[in-house]
Amino acid sequence: MKTSTHKYGSLFLTVCASAVALLSCSESILNEEPLDFLSPENAYLTEKGALQGITAIHHRVRNAYYTYREFGVMNWATHGSDLGYCGEDPAAGNVYLNSYGDMTPVRRNVVDTWNAGFQIIQWANMLIDKVQKADASIFKDGEAGKNKYIAEGKFFRAFAYRYLVSTYGDIPLIKEPLYAPKTDFVRNPVADIHALMLEDFKFGTQYLPKPGEEDAPGRITQGPAWHYLAETYLEQGKPQQAAEAASHAIDDYKYALMRQRFGTRLGHDIFGTGDVYYDLFGYGNHNLASNTEAMWVIQCEPNITGGGQIASAYIYGPRYFDIGLTPDGKRAINGTIYNGTYTGYTDTLSRPTATCRGTTYVYYTIWKDNWNNDIRNARHNLKRDFYYDNPESAYDKKRIDFSLYNPPRPNPMLDTCKILFPVHMKFHDPCNYFLYPNRAGAGVTHKDWYALRFAETLLLRAEAYIGMNRPDLAAQDINKVRERAQAHPIAPEEVSIDYILDERARELYGEEWRLIILRRTGKLIERVLKYNDNPLCPGAFIKPHNFRWPIPQAQIDLNVDAEFPQNQGY
Repeated sequence: MKTSTHKYGSLFLTVCASAVALLSCSESILNEEPLDFLSPENAYLTEKGALQGITAIHHRVRNAYYTYREFGVMNWATHGSDLGYCGEDPAAGNVYLNSYGDMTPVRRNVVDTWNAGFQIIQWANMLIDKVQKADASIFKDGEAGKNKYIAEGKFFRAFAYRYLVSTYGDIPLIKEPLYAPKTDFVRNPVADIHALMLEDFKFGTQYLPKPGEEDAPGRITQGPAWHYLAETYLEQGKPQQAAEAASHAIDDYKYALMRQRFGTRLGHDIFGTGDVYYDLFGYGNHNLASNTEAMWVIQCEPNITGGGQIASAYIYGPRYFDIGLTPDGKRAINGTIYNGTYTGYTDTLSRPTATCRGTTYVYYTIWKDNWNNDIRNARHNLKRDFYYDNPESAYDKKRIDFSLYNPPRPNPMLDTCKILFPVHMKFHDPCNYFLYPNRAGAGVTHKDWYALRFAETLLLRAEAYIGMNRPDLAAQDINKVRERAQAHPIAPEEVSIDYILDERARELYGEEWRLIILRRTGKLIERVLKYNDNPLCPGAFIKPHNFRWPIPQAQIDLNVDAEFPQNQGY
């Protein structure tokens, strides 16, 4: 229901401010002829302008991946799934999604996801509209160069809709840029959104550059377009078309799983051991030409103006430095030395905050049949052992064990949710933290991040093969991933959607957008109830209506000239 009246529709307010074109909501500004500043009228009159536009979209998407405020909102959504919750504060009411009972139309998760998604769509629509109207002669490669920018804009439009339509269901379908206030949005059916996504991704498969021919690292190529086209077919319940599209990504290019060690970590195994999976996440390895697994890499670029950093080591990992004392009463963690003083933080783990704590399913259940052989469970990839660090203690260098304390430690839940739990080292950059040496990097890394790896495309096609009732073909694709991991192969009769979800958790934890996958497979409610073992919010208190999130209340309130109904249950 509407609770208040405002002048402008919220979708317009979300997208009105654009870094691509310094757009104003004022009618007088819209009527001016800009001569010495960027505006929608002149921003794309050159290829340099078009490049600035697509760069701005890349930057916006990077922020959705990297910035703390949107972390877990548009990406890496372990919270609210079968994969994890906030260990630092597992209670309901946390800013993160511990409890679906907190899922209201004014929650940060709800509002930020909506706003970020539609802002990307507005920027993409602006780019598409202006480049379509531009003369092909302004582009170095003529019509092909023009279509390349249009295709990249359409890719990002579809990519944003991918998350929005999964999260909210029926939503406005916006194919043109908004240059004036609009207060009569309607909710278009999911089928209409998927149809636009198919159209956009198909355009990308034709006009985006082939992998290896992109203008710069991180730019979008045909491979990701085929992948997300396949995923959209699965959303539509068309597994054969999905398998065919995924096969283009798999067979038409030189993508391949990495099987030999490579890159910057060779000869630098901090924990004494390493493997190719560990190398995949090494600083500087994501963009290497030899890395045939990378399909789309979000760029960090720490060493250039406008570059960034990533708080992955801050978000993932336990607050080991809050242990306090050893069993014999000494400081438990001295940490590294900086300026002659112990920092209290180790330079292998930096300073995590336990914002993302995995479930028992993530850390133990999915490994039980291949505990000692699956390299993804190796001690350098999934660290489970932590050690006291103080020469003054008799426990120095011994494995931390809370059962050694007498009297017992006062808060066992705090110890296992916040202080110590296993950590996936893909999020960390041991002994390579550039900033804040007084805090061992403060959880800040400078690694690029995979938005899409070839292993995910193989598992996506396996999912399509299940829909086609071809478990034999599904097993072949799954076993390609498992073979690289040195895990035992799966037999066709063992293949199921649940098994693929397990394999995705083993291979892609923290990389895939888990909530999208669970909704697509119809497994969200079932698996959250089964595996989300938050001790204060078991099953995340999820209810059937939480399959979709609520529409932000501001969107409903500001849409004064048309009905904009709320999702059921909110």
